[in-house]
Amino acid sequence: MLPQSLAREMHHRLHDRPALRSLAKSLDLRTSRAFHSVASVIPSVISPRPRQLTVAITAQCNLRCQGCRYGRDFMPGESLSLAEMRDVLDDAKAAGVGTVRLYGGEPLLHPDLAGMVSHAVGLGLRCYITSNGTHLGLKMPALYEAGLRQVTIGFYGIGERYDDYTQRRGHFARLERSLQSVRDRYGSAVELQLNFVLLRDTCNLPDLAAAWDFAKRFDMFFHVDVANYSVPFFLQGMDSGLHLAANERDRAETVAVEMVRLKRAEPDRFLHTIEFLRSVPDWLIKGPDMRVPCDAYELLWIGADGTVQLCDAALPLGNIRERRLRDIMFTDAHRKAARDGFQLNCPNCTCKVQSRIQKHAASMRRYATKLPGEGA
Repeated sequence: MLPQSLAREMHHRLHDRPALRSLAKSLDLRTSRAFHSVASVIPSVISPRPRQLTVAITAQCNLRCQGCRYGRDFMPGESLSLAEMRDVLDDAKAAGVGTVRLYGGEPLLHPDLAGMVSHAVGLGLRCYITSNGTHLGLKMPALYEAGLRQVTIGFYGIGERYDDYTQRRGHFARLERSLQSVRDRYGSAVELQLNFVLLRDTCNLPDLAAAWDFAKRFDMFFHVDVANYSVPFFLQGMDSGLHLAANERDRAETVAVEMVRLKRAEPDRFLHTIEFLRSVPDWLIKGPDMRVPCDAYELLWIGADGTVQLCDAALPLGNIRERRLRDIMFTDAHRKAARDGFQLNCPNCTCKVQSRIQKHAASMRRYATKLPGEGA
């Protein structure tokens, strides 16, 4: 794999040269694929290489989404202070992290979010937030001033379906107003991404079409999140009622085939690779039985109570309220967690599922084959 500093420098220099940027990304993936092939035989070559830091800056949330424990009994009342986050960001930058994702809970409820964004951007980190978006129109001016240029939005359906899932009436209309406000004021200067969550109730063609049209309406990139079955802040287990059953594979494949068609029609809007989209039915049906090595060695996750883990599902490393992040990283425990994550000695969640497919040679060969019903 390319050294992180070199990869970031190449990305910066090739920002306005998409063909060369695509080539550089392809070369990096090929190198990563070869590395994973070696690591499957010699796991000891895996070591922590954190590229992205994900921080749940608050456990507070204004929605009550079905299955989600934030705002209820997961780290209730917890949040990270601006001073704590400055230390975290300083340490992450020094360790070679290039991207910071701030989320929650609902990050827009944190009174110091703009200060966190400003500090991250001032360090030269790529910083974005993941939000439910209902307060975005109100909060965006301060965040834009701080340097925020990318927002990803969790999405659960249109209209009443959204309100039913989030258990808050009228909030879909608030989301629409917020997105329209951002587009009216900032145009394309702010990148918006819709994260369409594939649950049992949303895995159907009408919901997919509605989400796709919604993304086009607000000029958003389109991203698919496979419902998680093992993160501690979400209703766990494949039998929770939110996940597809084994006898619903045809339904999952029908949706995947349509996603492939949409990807071919608008490849720049639909961010996933075709190989990953073909793998979605297996992720939905098999759940933790999907045995694709994980590249969480590139991640670090921090919870609203200061807990540090390799990812948001498992592999705890410490707490920033007891030790600085710089003293938690690259320890024997961090190295062991990196290897355990790669070998799936963990709950095997759905984080980073696209990059896992891309870096796994056997998966790339398997999902090069068209799904039943997939056209030319």
